[in-house]
Amino acid sequence: MQVGIERMNVYGGAAVIGVKDIFHARGLNLDRFDNLLMREKAVGLPWEDPVTHAVNAAKALVDGLTEAQKARIEMVVTATESGIDFGKSISTYVHHHLGLSRRCKLFEVKQACYGGTAALGIAANHVLAHAAYDPKVLVIATDVARSADKLSYAEPSQGCGAVAFLVGTSPDVLELDVGATGFHSYEVMDTCRPSYDVETGNPDVSLFSYLDCMERCFEAYAERVEGADVVKTFGALAFHTPFGGMVKGAHRKLVRKFGGLDSAAIERDFTARVAPSLEYCMRVGNLYSASLYMALASLIDHLGAQEETRVGLFSYGSGCSSEFFSGLVGPASTRALARMEIRRRLEQRYRLSMQEYDALLDDLRAFPFGAKDLEVGLSRFGRIHEQAFAGQRRLVLRRIKDYHREYEWS
Repeated sequence: MQVGIERMNVYGGAAVIGVKDIFHARGLNLDRFDNLLMREKAVGLPWEDPVTHAVNAAKALVDGLTEAQKARIEMVVTATESGIDFGKSISTYVHHHLGLSRRCKLFEVKQACYGGTAALGIAANHVLAHAAYDPKVLVIATDVARSADKLSYAEPSQGCGAVAFLVGTSPDVLELDVGATGFHSYEVMDTCRPSYDVETGNPDVSLFSYLDCMERCFEAYAERVEGADVVKTFGALAFHTPFGGMVKGAHRKLVRKFGGLDSAAIERDFTARVAPSLEYCMRVGNLYSASLYMALASLIDHLGAQEETRVGLFSYGSGCSSEFFSGLVGPASTRALARMEIRRRLEQRYRLSMQEYDALLDDLRAFPFGAKDLEVGLSRFGRIHEQAFAGQRRLVLRRIKDYHREYEWS
């Protein structure tokens, strides 16, 4: 039986700033700019949070369903490392504002950037286990990077947004190769969030852990999938993408070790099989649990597959957990993603000046985790709200009242 992603959409934020603008303003070394492989980063606004990102990613999917199709959504899973409550999951708010049936399971998963893949696995297994009822599962990976320290090289890469996908038995976007997967996980303190607004760790340890896991996951995949060849088996590759430069290095190691390619062949292979997956990532920044799936959406939109193509996917989450798995994309995938007009919506985002950007960072730091009561004012950033939200029917946070978050449509 087929199972996989039937529909997918990316919400890459409503406001954006040029990464080179940050380099110039902070006095960062421009020699490192090209290696970053980043052009823009999405910036969260005071009336946005992981809930609004999730709903604004999923709304286009749900709006395209008939009432009968919506009624078959019997599970909503959110994946995030940006939770807003230690007990109540984001999925409860998401389910409510999308108007889904109450005959539904709601919960959240967490394992750093691996969370989206964990949720996809849960969703696919649920669909297979209950295939007689043709159920659907809505998965939304949604994250908000903490505000990076100014003058650091982490600041230009950290984004915000969400990727939503509907999992079922008509996988027009990605048909999973059921059982074709390799895992590798162990305890490592590479990055962590000891509190909501603090992200810390050792970037060098994180890089080496990522590379180690990628290598071990592919070895495990090849043990399960007879004849798996990193060069010949996959027409394209997509990786968890903290920033494009990290993916380029990971691809180099993978195909050099398992494919025996020389430097010139590696560069050609990267351009053909990996670079299409980076286009959206270079315009949004690190989406943590949603990062791999933004890369997949970018790959489909920019690869333009004319025939069925097998894609190799690598997912990594700090701490750490990782997986290499695969699936099929094709012309139906291209058509399904084209309906979401992801590229057009990224181009329509509000472009921030450095002055506006710094004011937003200061404002967002004033929003404490666990706030009991809070009014979200729009006047200070009214121009941004007017251009990016007014009349757009996007969900926005209006207030927190006795810990309960209240939202409305713009």
